Amino acid sequence: MKTSKYLSAWACGIFLAATALNASAQEKWPSRNISYVVPFAAGGTTDVLGRLIASKLGPALGTVVVVENRPGAGGNIGSDFVAKAAPDGHTLVGGTISSHSINTSLYSKMPYDPVKHFQPVTLIGTLPNVLVVNANSPHRSVQDVIAAAKAKPESVNYGSSGNGTSQHLSGALFQSITGTKMVHVPYKGSAPAMQALMGGEVDLVFENILAAVPLIQSGKIRALGVTSAKRASQLPDTPALAEAGVPGYEIVSWQAVFAPAGTPQPVVQRLSTEIGKIIQDPEIKARLSALGVEPSGAGPAELGSFQKSEVAKWAQLIKSANIKTE
Repeated sequence: MKTSKYLSAWACGIFLAATALNASAQEKWPSRNISYVVPFAAGGTTDVLGRLIASKLGPALGTVVVVENRPGAGGNIGSDFVAKAAPDGHTLVGGTISSHSINTSLYSKMPYDPVKHFQPVTLIGTLPNVLVVNANSPHRSVQDVIAAAKAKPESVNYGSSGNGTSQHLSGALFQSITGTKMVHVPYKGSAPAMQALMGGEVDLVFENILAAVPLIQSGKIRALGVTSAKRASQLPDTPALAEAGVPGYEIVSWQAVFAPAGTPQPVVQRLSTEIGKIIQDPEIKARLSALGVEPSGAGPAELGSFQKSEVAKWAQLIKSANIKTE
């Protein structure tokens, strides 16, 4: 009997000690540098936003946030690295519409589950694509494109930065709503797709607003419509596709921060709070606006719900359009 009581007390002591150590570890977080993984190449939107966040988040937490680029497979390589990292708040990933919603339906074999293997932290913001044509194109409106595509199916082609990207799916949704049939021409990135457009190789591109605006302003390409539900502040004279004859059309790319599933909630909440403050900082808001990003700051619960709805939305479109990776 005494032995049983002794063992019980011993076990209780071990439990309390472990709990104290765990609490102590959380209190000391962060205990080292934080790695902010960008699952795409340097210079892209995700990289630029990651570096903006990192520059402010480090000082706010009393540590250094190091941006680490791990590109490849549409964001899968870097995201998988974070999915398998220790859930201790020292590894984050800049998740996107591709890596954390589209890819799970696009790739037949995924190394991670974008919902189960991650803890949502904060939605940085959203940004639309823009339907653009060559400056010399005969298409001067969205209706011109629709009319041409309907008059002769597959006579109009559109370029994108690759199979399964938001640019590709923007075209797929456009065809689905308008009842048209265009030819998709995938390129290895936005730059070659835009070069093809300006060189007359393709008729149109649904390009990310960040890359499109400078070329629009220089007169090299012409904007016909934006993919968001409302007009973009960077292109106030360009209608949303929904108001230009494509009812119900809306696609926005998004950028968010995720941690590995199992990251302690106090750590997640602290990260979300600090990143939210950064996003609302006037200087950062101005930078985001200049990049074409509509700031958000939505926290873990809201981001989690939004992400699940996006996964379902793209799964339906990818299946109906029979879109597959190369």
